Amino acid sequence: MTSRSEKKNRDDGEIAPVYFLTGTEEYLKEELTGRIRNTLFPSREDAACNTIILYGPELTLGDLVSRASEYPMFTEKKLIIVRQFEKIKKTASKEQQKLHEEKYNSYLLNPADFTVLVLDAGQIDKKDLDKSPFLQLKKYRKDFPAIKTPDLFASDRAKASGWEFEPDALKAFTAYIQPSAREICHEIQKMILYASDQRQGNKITALDVYECVGISRTYNIFELEKALATKNMRMCSGISLMIMDQEGQKEGLGSIVRYLTTFYIRLWKLSVPEVRRLPASDIAKILGMYGKQEYFVKSYLDYTKAFSMQDAEKALIALRATDAALKGILPYTDEKFLLLQLMQKLLGGNSGESVKG
Repeated sequence: MTSRSEKKNRDDGEIAPVYFLTGTEEYLKEELTGRIRNTLFPSREDAACNTIILYGPELTLGDLVSRASEYPMFTEKKLIIVRQFEKIKKTASKEQQKLHEEKYNSYLLNPADFTVLVLDAGQIDKKDLDKSPFLQLKKYRKDFPAIKTPDLFASDRAKASGWEFEPDALKAFTAYIQPSAREICHEIQKMILYASDQRQGNKITALDVYECVGISRTYNIFELEKALATKNMRMCSGISLMIMDQEGQKEGLGSIVRYLTTFYIRLWKLSVPEVRRLPASDIAKILGMYGKQEYFVKSYLDYTKAFSMQDAEKALIALRATDAALKGILPYTDEKFLLLQLMQKLLGGNSGESVKG
């Protein structure tokens, strides 16, 4: 997310001499780099002529300093973007590497005022962040880790565009979308365009999600939850198979496993009587539900009547095994057969039309 100081700097037109970007969310790093480029250069032509892309495996620290110290050709500033900075090339000898590091350290103490360096790295271990060449970049670091709360991220993104998810819409959206910034932002843009063309207002509805993301109004995650609560094996399997076959489903069984893991973790947390007696707002925080998602706390409290703590634990073990199979850790032959096996484990082997205990 954008920090308050970063937003202020951007609004004031201030650009730092160095940016050290870490983490796996490439889309958010690309966004920041794009904002820097747009602030530095008045036109696309200027940006194209004065933006240099380099790659860590092909570059030593000495090479980097040399490139950063060269004056730009036709504008006051130039932008150097180094991809895979965590793989920066080392020199053949330790003595030469030491000289390069000294040159690099000296540059960071007094960066060229005509160069903006964007050092783009992937995920870096904490212990490595305290070593050269990363230690010297601590004050320039901006971290973009994998999104852990896609519902909150999606809600904030919609608000930034002047729109708001209705509770059912946000639940449906985050159940089916891949939890990546790129996917979430692209789908939100698509839904806003669709909704703007359909009506006045700034609400994203469940219908918008169904129409744009490719989710059936009949065979969706809401109906699967209800079928699981009634222990209806046939209905659970049928709905799950339809979800897997829906147009727009890129992950197949993987998306179902991801959502049901969250579902059963929440039920496991709610199996503690003391938690169920808390106010709805406190329960929502414990369950990792944000904003208007508090609306669904009552549904989860109702579901606890059908699931014990042992049911939730067995379900999580089954989901973990299915996830391992999908990742190639455990063998399996067919995704649909794997799904049916999962449903049998989730429902304790029950296969009747409706066998609620």
